[in-house]
Amino acid sequence: MTLLAVERIKLFTTRSPWWCALVTLVLTIGFSALVVGNSNDGEFAATVASTQFGYSFGMAVIMVLAALAVTTEYRFGTIRATFQAIPHRTSALLAKTTVVAVLALVIGELSAFGSWGVANLLKPNADLALNSGADWINVAGVGVVYALAAVIAVAVGILIRHSAGAIALLLIYALAVESLIRLIPSVGEDIFKWLPFNVAEKFLTGDGASNMGRNAAAGAPLSTATLSQGWALAYFAAFAVVLLIGAITAANRRDA
Repeated sequence: MTLLAVERIKLFTTRSPWWCALVTLVLTIGFSALVVGNSNDGEFAATVASTQFGYSFGMAVIMVLAALAVTTEYRFGTIRATFQAIPHRTSALLAKTTVVAVLALVIGELSAFGSWGVANLLKPNADLALNSGADWINVAGVGVVYALAAVIAVAVGILIRHSAGAIALLLIYALAVESLIRLIPSVGEDIFKWLPFNVAEKFLTGDGASNMGRNAAAGAPLSTATLSQGWALAYFAAFAVVLLIGAITAANRRDA
């Protein structure tokens, strides 16, 4: 508990987490307001799925927050003091990862339910009630995806140790590389089905039940992953854990 308290104090005494949290809320809720506000009762009717249109943009900011939580320690050399005070590096890094993941979870739930709440205010007559498990997963699942994305970003930050490099890699991969892999002839689509962020999207949107009867272009596009929603979450979580184990192993083998 002491390690968690120490990491919490270190994280919240810097400005970047607060700014990243604010930007995440503005991006996700703002995109939701734009999409739902411009919806109509015809082809682009507002649905639960469309209230979460901006979640991927918020996830990108969350990964920046998580990467900075690690790389700034390497940049300013405070990681050396941390490892001197806590020789068991695995415990220190796990504590940092836990604090960052919990913060990402809270921000994710605030942004998801905030987006859904703003959508209800803008379109009080639209069918936006959370009536099914698919609706609840599409909204409440955003925080879970944010937390696991934060674990991935912390792992990348530990491996690369430089803020610019880690952030560039995370953003380019999440926002561009996965989609570009689909362009590889013959095997691109098959590979894309198993890429982590595409699978995470399958967990949130499933087969589109929360987007029923509406053009998918005005909401989160459906994932091409073949896993069920439960297995998609397990796959994304396993990917994050394996990457973190690799990063902690590397941190234990090299100089701080």
